Amino acid sequence: MEHYKSCAGLNKQLSENLCDTLKNRVTYFHTRYHDVHNAYGRAAILLDGKEFVYFSWVETSHQENDISALHKEEPKLSYEEIIRKMKSKWDTDCTYCEMDFLNAVLQFRNMPVQVALESENYIVKILAVMDRRVGKRTLLQIATNEEYKKFPTWVRQFYELRLSSI
Repeated sequence: MEHYKSCAGLNKQLSENLCDTLKNRVTYFHTRYHDVHNAYGRAAILLDGKEFVYFSWVETSHQENDISALHKEEPKLSYEEIIRKMKSKWDTDCTYCEMDFLNAVLQFRNMPVQVALESENYIVKILAVMDRRVGKRTLLQIATNEEYKKFPTWVRQFYELRLSSI
């Protein structure tokens, strides 16, 4: 994993990249509890001070349970195949932990916004659609093709939030 100085620094960088209409409305929260076993943590994206979506270490146990259950059903599957099979369930249910959020943030900050909008990672897509580099023409194109309406509710709400500002 790429190194970063602090969660506060990442949150600040994300906040600075927000589009003008969301600048004082959307905030990011990410922390790691280093003194706790396995340094569990929590992350969230807040709208007007309320959690819009959160990513918690609890979801790690849900992921592990899903992996274990599928491995019992189909023991010949590799770990990568199991993850690929579980992705749609996790995407739908937002079964992602703070490390998934952190990995998405680190990935996002090193990619062009157009590439991020096309990412298979919904967290990266969310970060991209709220980014100030996404222009009006791109937003109109997103609104016109309505592909975002196929996304899970937790993702779609960010697109609807951003599209309401055009």
